[in-house]
Amino acid sequence: MANFVFHAADSRGDANHGWLHSRHTFSFAGYFDAERMHFGALRVLNDDVVAAGMGFGKHPHDNMEIISIPLEGDLEHKDSMNNVAVIRHGDVQVMSAGTGITHSEYNKNSDRTVKFLQIWVIPNKGNVEPRYDQITLNPADRVNTFQQIISPNPDDAGVWIHQDAWFHLAKFDAGHEDTYTFKREGNGLYIFNLKGKITVEGKEMVDRDGLGISDTNAVTIKAESDAEFLLMEVPMLK
Repeated sequence: MANFVFHAADSRGDANHGWLHSRHTFSFAGYFDAERMHFGALRVLNDDVVAAGMGFGKHPHDNMEIISIPLEGDLEHKDSMNNVAVIRHGDVQVMSAGTGITHSEYNKNSDRTVKFLQIWVIPNKGNVEPRYDQITLNPADRVNTFQQIISPNPDDAGVWIHQDAWFHLAKFDAGHEDTYTFKREGNGLYIFNLKGKITVEGKEMVDRDGLGISDTNAVTIKAESDAEFLLMEVPMLK
């Protein structure tokens, strides 16, 4: 029988620093909940809003797969690998921190906020050579289907990470229903509902709700309204 863990949007950690308003699904920085440390290899899911012209100064990371998905606005990235890039809504960025990197992220615009998801995945190997990649997606490819954006395979669709994990974005019209089949036996699936109302195996989710599902190999998702959501399939680490 499948196991479910539900995280209502308003139950997340709430950190408002003025220039940054972040909602934490899992324990992060000043927010700690022993029951919400991670979902399998999914360690961090931060829903960030950065004020105009503001951002994160240079800071280090190591041995983590870091994924950024902009939802609105433009985010400028600079790192110790000499990458300088702007990621926008429709892009996906990934960094394998490996042996260690430093980077900064700033809202490139002085007149509007930037909203993005910051996601950390625990890698399946340590001390790899740091790497950076980003792609621009076609939003039409997720309408009433699952658009793959991350996998373990460099030759597969989307970007790749050092973990047996697959991420998909979906944009369902009201009434549409589809079944997601897990890519790897023993993995779990964490669904983060971006907007709209969906039901997952009969469980209702609204804006920014999260739902983790394990001990199954497929889930059926139905849009009760026009909806957009992110699927994150990850190994269920202890």
